[in-house]
Amino acid sequence: MDWTEKYRPLHLRDIVGNSPAIRQIFDWAKDWTPAKKPLILYGKPGTGKTSAAYALARAMEWEVVELNASDQRTRAVIEHVAGTGSTSASLTGHGRRLIILDEADQFHGSADFGGAKAVIGVIRDARQPIILIANNLYGLPSEIRARCEPVQFRALQARSIVPRLREICTCEGKTCSDSALRAIAESAGGDMRAAVMMLYAAALGRTHLDEEDIRPSGKDERVTLFELVIALFSGKRDDELVRLSREADDTPDTILSWAEANVSLLPDTPSRALAYQYLARADEYIGLTYRKQYYMLWRYATAMTLLGMAEAASGKGIHARVTSPPRWQRMAAARRQKSIRISATNRLSGLLHIPQQTFREGYMNLLSILIEGDPEAYAEELGLDPDQLNLFLQDRELAAEVSRRIAKKRKALEMTRQKERRQKTMPEPEPDEEKPGTSSEKRSSKSQATLDGF
Repeated sequence: MDWTEKYRPLHLRDIVGNSPAIRQIFDWAKDWTPAKKPLILYGKPGTGKTSAAYALARAMEWEVVELNASDQRTRAVIEHVAGTGSTSASLTGHGRRLIILDEADQFHGSADFGGAKAVIGVIRDARQPIILIANNLYGLPSEIRARCEPVQFRALQARSIVPRLREICTCEGKTCSDSALRAIAESAGGDMRAAVMMLYAAALGRTHLDEEDIRPSGKDERVTLFELVIALFSGKRDDELVRLSREADDTPDTILSWAEANVSLLPDTPSRALAYQYLARADEYIGLTYRKQYYMLWRYATAMTLLGMAEAASGKGIHARVTSPPRWQRMAAARRQKSIRISATNRLSGLLHIPQQTFREGYMNLLSILIEGDPEAYAEELGLDPDQLNLFLQDRELAAEVSRRIAKKRKALEMTRQKERRQKTMPEPEPDEEKPGTSSEKRSSKSQATLDGF
């Protein structure tokens, strides 16, 4: 049996790391009501997101309904499986049913046609707790993000992974050196599942593991451009830098853009001037490549970029945050703004039952004027998130403040409703029962008082 399934945590206390996230989801579940938002558990693979969801269901004694990327997730399927599960009671007739939508950021192609819209409908109509799981929070549509509460699962530290690997070795009757376990933990890149799989692969047919048994089983990952830029400042050998650039698998002009964006991190003016000389020469090679269609020149452009930046940095390291090229930042901001505009247009044109083009051309400006007059009332009525509200106000701080006030008001209203529900469910006090003989004693006393009156 695969060790990743065999040793999957069954209880919340068994999950390695991410204690704040575990506390957050438990606090959400222990007093869950239909008014609470669903959760989005997001973070790198192998950080315990899915295991935490199942362990939470076990702790709360909830049944589980799951859909993941291996299932066909069309609108009809989601509405039939998750939709029905989110509005009906559990099979046993009591307790709750937890709806888990794994890999929720992987809706794509015709196979998942309409799936994202169906998820929004399930969230809106749900009467059962829902947890969405994603690697990339921003891979989810903004309409889904606005209706859910995000919970981040961070990559695990190697020192947190080692004890779990040692425990698995003990259970399997294997002996592993500390250096071997550390090598696995460091190679896993914060991914517990990858670490367990590497241990399983290395332990096949062996009773004892040393570090040399582990190295061939390293986790295969591309080098990111962030890592490549850091390497340029760290004094690595020339052949090592070239190898990293190949593993990054990006074109020379992209690598040049990233190097240029971080020239400002060089320690002094002479080193920056030297870097720009090499980058200018690399840019010439890139231009010649596109003009002459002679792509053998790319290797010279890459060499000039890498070796020139490395010489200018002189191995002094990097002491600030690596930034992406400004052009990329502008493109990302433009894409995000377009996504917000499209989501707001889709939502509001649907509420008004008019075509999107008609809304954009005839109602957008009018609605902007109305929202500026009373942003809180319109944002609450139309269900606008902070980004959508900022689209009309063009004032990010005001949009955030209005959204906070609305959230505070909703929280107060929910607390009031919970208090009213508790008062309705409290048993009424039973009337005091008369003690035996009390009535007869009262009647006797009354009779005696009547006789005394005569």
